[in-house]
Amino acid sequence: MRESLIPVVPMSHTAHIRNHRKPRRNASTLAMRAGVAGGVLSTLAVSGAAGSANAAEPVTQTLELPTLTADLATQLAQSADATQQAAANYELQAERDAAAAKAAKQAKADLADAKKKAEAKKKAEDARKAAAAQAASRSSTRTVLSSSAGSSSSTVSAPASGSVATVIAFLKAQVGDAYVMGGTGPNAWDCSGLVQAAFRQVGVDLPRVSQDQSTSGTPVSLSNIQVGDILYWGSAGSAYHVGVYIGNGQYLDAANPSKGVVIQNLSGYPATGAVRVL
Repeated sequence: MRESLIPVVPMSHTAHIRNHRKPRRNASTLAMRAGVAGGVLSTLAVSGAAGSANAAEPVTQTLELPTLTADLATQLAQSADATQQAAANYELQAERDAAAAKAAKQAKADLADAKKKAEAKKKAEDARKAAAAQAASRSSTRTVLSSSAGSSSSTVSAPASGSVATVIAFLKAQVGDAYVMGGTGPNAWDCSGLVQAAFRQVGVDLPRVSQDQSTSGTPVSLSNIQVGDILYWGSAGSAYHVGVYIGNGQYLDAANPSKGVVIQNLSGYPATGAVRVL
């Protein structure tokens, strides 16, 4: 068996000491690293310059509004027209509503006024009918009294002629009529108008006013008065009121607006004087 021979290489006496030298780098690796480093430095330099420039000048930002297109402008104009038309329509409707309310109010007032007029007309017609009926009733009463004048004379305190009885009957038929200044009948009288009408029934034409009636005929004292004598208040020739004595201390006259034609007691309102015409 052959033995292998291992060649022995002589070593340096410093071979066992570790080599601290850095390994060599090839040229391509160095070149690449140099390029990266240069790019980074360039970027930093540009950023610093930009930062300095930005610090020196204020930053302004401009906002641009969108430009209206022709279609959008047309739509806005149409919308404005529509809004204006709607407002006009609302205003017109409000005016119509106000006019309708006013017309309704006026119609209501006219209806109320028409009802009032109708009621007033009805009341007037009823009053006219009542007055006509009352006048007819009085006319009937006067006819009866005229036909029974002889028996009526028995109600007085002293004998009276047929002419006096006729005067008294006429006067009593007017009791309840109204007093109206200047009234001469047939349903409203003043004092002298009633006396004049009563004596006209027997053909005696007396003056119209009380002043003249107080001096007509023969003056008589109040202690001697008889049925049918004219009584007056105030002095003769200027009397302010007249009536006719009907006996039993009573007289009949158209007194005043509140009493009308009434029979009163002479003691309650004594006359000033009297005259006799029958």
